[in-house]
Amino acid sequence: MNKTPILPRRPRWRSLAILAICLAPLLWPLQRLAERYYGSELASQNRQTLDLYVANLLGTLHRYETLPQILGDLPALRQTLATPASASTVDNANHLLKAIARQTGAEVMYLMDTNGLTLAASNWDHKDSFIARNFAFRPYFRDALAGQMGRFFGLGTTSAKRGYFFAAPVREGNQVIGVFVVKVDLDHTETLWGNTPEQLLLTDNNGVVILTSRPDWRFKATRALSDGERQSIAEVQPYPTRDPQPLHLDTGAWVTQTQSIGETGWDVSILAPRTLIDRPVRTVVAVGGATLLVLMLLLGLMMQRRRHYLDRINFDTKARHELEKRVIERTSALEGLNSRLKQEVLIREEAQQNLVQAQDELVQAGKLSVLGTMSASISHELNQPLAAIRSYAENAEVLLDHQRTDDARGNLKLINELTGRMASIIAHLRAFARRDHHAPESVALQPALDDALALLGKRRRAMAVELIRDVPDATLWVQAGETRLRQILGNLLANALDALTEKANPRCLWISAEQTADGINLSIRDNGPGFSSVALTRAREPFFTTKTRTQGLGLGLAICDTLIGALGGELILANHPQGGALLTLRLRAAAPGVNLQPPEDLSV
Repeated sequence: MNKTPILPRRPRWRSLAILAICLAPLLWPLQRLAERYYGSELASQNRQTLDLYVANLLGTLHRYETLPQILGDLPALRQTLATPASASTVDNANHLLKAIARQTGAEVMYLMDTNGLTLAASNWDHKDSFIARNFAFRPYFRDALAGQMGRFFGLGTTSAKRGYFFAAPVREGNQVIGVFVVKVDLDHTETLWGNTPEQLLLTDNNGVVILTSRPDWRFKATRALSDGERQSIAEVQPYPTRDPQPLHLDTGAWVTQTQSIGETGWDVSILAPRTLIDRPVRTVVAVGGATLLVLMLLLGLMMQRRRHYLDRINFDTKARHELEKRVIERTSALEGLNSRLKQEVLIREEAQQNLVQAQDELVQAGKLSVLGTMSASISHELNQPLAAIRSYAENAEVLLDHQRTDDARGNLKLINELTGRMASIIAHLRAFARRDHHAPESVALQPALDDALALLGKRRRAMAVELIRDVPDATLWVQAGETRLRQILGNLLANALDALTEKANPRCLWISAEQTADGINLSIRDNGPGFSSVALTRAREPFFTTKTRTQGLGLGLAICDTLIGALGGELILANHPQGGALLTLRLRAAAPGVNLQPPEDLSV
């Protein structure tokens, strides 16, 4: 009877533990290298962000820096300084300053006499008007009165709004006869920062925080203030408090980078949480420790295999006969297992071929679906311009028969413009199919609305639809694309006319627009049958429509909803209490643009 082979001994784990303790200090330089690397990466990223913010801030200030010197020479302002008791003169100056402030985007513009009394201001019609206010205590007034350019940051004592003031003297020869001031709103520079772990901190020459992404840090002192600084703060009142409280920051919890702005004496800092470095460093150390542990385990396994091999040599001869029997038995079992494995391989190969074929069929089906959707979308979007082109071509033929070549040439020009729009719509739909995203721009709402109404003007007049408009005269600027906005308005107005097709007279279409705190709201209402409960639920689905097959494809609202969502807006569908459908288009307000394109006259 053969003796039981001697089992190999267990590895000497105590030796491995000692070796691990000796190698553990290697993790310290790994941690230092990781801290240096991630600290350098964070510093580089924050430096770029800081440069961009400083450049944007200086760009905003430089845009308004020369305005006081230029506008101070306006005749209306000089006449106001000469005859401050004349109500008509002051009224003209007020209206002029309000118009200039609206065009330039300045917060407030105002004119003061040599005693610091405000004679005219752009906010003359506001509750917090600067008219008859005396700002002689402000440093910018004293600097301008001395013939220099005045600069000052502070909280308005009347409006309670932060701003940067530029002041310039108004001269009559070598004599200063008044001071003209432009106040710039800097609140929007805080909103540019966004919601990031890094925090913005902008301090003035007193070390007081004036702009920050953390409201609880605002108007706190980052250092101890001297008695002279406190007295200066009390005199010029740049903050809502005369005794700024200290800002207690845990310097160990933040990584700070600071850049000075020589023009203003400000310091702009980015405070990044140290956790942005500590987390990846801990990860690297953990990975290093895990790697060391794996190396120790591999070394232990190698030692175990080596001892096992040495022991095998000792009892190999004794176990040879037993192994030969086991080899014969195992060979037979392996042959059967090999046969079963071959069979399974054949089955798996066949299943893999079926899977590849099914995937190809799914890809082909997806392509056909995309092509169908794109074809239907293009057909729907080009229907209106094609109808208009046909109408213009027929009119041009009649005009040529009557020798009215100029009018015919006008129709041909409109056909050329419509073909350009069709090309723009096709390019937009192609980008839409690729999910291509374009940055919104400032677009005037009224010209786009007038253009869409003009495009459907003949159809509306043919249907005897009364148009009731309630749109402000002042231009409303929205964040959109010129082609996208006209496409959206054209689809919504066309759907409203479709809803009035089956209704008897009177037929009415109401269009109203208003500016709210959240943006611009445009409402389109008709006195048609309105939405059914099913239509309200599914109206935004592609190819869902309550029209006949010849009237529409059911893509208009789906395309409009997608385009509005890409612009950051919202399309609300509802029924008006007095009957009919009510569509509300909510768009984000934009800064005034520079060009207003006139609407196309499509009524010929």
